[in-house]
Amino acid sequence: MSKINELQKFLQNENVDATFITTPDNVFYVSGFRSEPHERLLGVMIFKDAEPFVICPLMEVPDLKATGWEFEAVGYEDTDDSWEILNAAVQKRGVALDKIAIEKSHLTVERLERMKQLYSKAEFVRLDDQLNKMRNIKSEDELAKLRKAAELADRAVEIGCREIAEGKTEMEILMAIEFEMKKLGAEKMAFDTMVLSGPKTASPHGTPGDRKIQKGDFVLFDLGVSYEGYCSDITRTVAFGEPSEAQRKIYETVRAAEQAAIDLVRPGVKARELDAAARNVITDAGYGEYFTHRLGHGIGISVHEFPSITGTNEMPLEEGMVFTIEPGIYHPEITGVRIEDDVAVTADGVEVLSKFPKELQIIQPK
Repeated sequence: MSKINELQKFLQNENVDATFITTPDNVFYVSGFRSEPHERLLGVMIFKDAEPFVICPLMEVPDLKATGWEFEAVGYEDTDDSWEILNAAVQKRGVALDKIAIEKSHLTVERLERMKQLYSKAEFVRLDDQLNKMRNIKSEDELAKLRKAAELADRAVEIGCREIAEGKTEMEILMAIEFEMKKLGAEKMAFDTMVLSGPKTASPHGTPGDRKIQKGDFVLFDLGVSYEGYCSDITRTVAFGEPSEAQRKIYETVRAAEQAAIDLVRPGVKARELDAAARNVITDAGYGEYFTHRLGHGIGISVHEFPSITGTNEMPLEEGMVFTIEPGIYHPEITGVRIEDDVAVTADGVEVLSKFPKELQIIQPK
């Protein structure tokens, strides 16, 4: 439980009595227990100098123990007051909670008010930055899982390309991708799969539907797979039939922009430099107004996590960081194109985890 130990050292150094971690992804990160609690209380309570515990619905206690969690599992029935059960576990340890670290980006106002009722003299401080710092650098085990998740995402794009046919709908292609992913052993898709075609590709966060694929369309796949709790997130845009010169120019501009950012990745380079490298290529080609989002985001247990790769982020890259690079051009009168890879910072450069080809794939109508 090295993560528990690291958090206990943080609490000791900061003179914080305990932390209560409630984000399901962070509960998984520190305990190995994956649960979607919905409205029920789920959390890990870690103390500066007492034994930690996980609180979860009683029906999930066997699942928690099956993960190898070696400390106390505190379960509660649906008819119990889960906060009183939590407080009883705290009181059993005989510790005073004068300062508690919480995830301020996650804990709801209602839950914070309940904690203030239980611990009226406590000061509540922010834990988010410490968890971001810990999760930002991936271990070799985490990198192996991220590589496998990216490999599955590559296969998903291959399946999507194979399914493209004139008259087939975006949703039909999407369903074929997800069905085949299940057969290949994916736990689940990391987020809602996106298959967009024709003019819909010009919406960065468009919604797949019943639009039928037509000759001359670009088709955009944005998808990811969860493998042993770790996510991938890649995008490829392909042509159905010969593209126009205008479509091809946009595609090649995005490809050059993505490569410019990838070529910069190494320890010590600032995140904003990656965004600038890609954005400059797109702006110089005359499409600056059509690149409307950040360059990328961290990826790991969560599909979007720290850090954000933006034009204002001064954070230097470090070995072990994993994030997306995903420039795009969204021209409503021509087409939308996005190319996205998952990349890891190595000791002296970059490893691109996603391998699907980025040369423009032209799928000929049959």
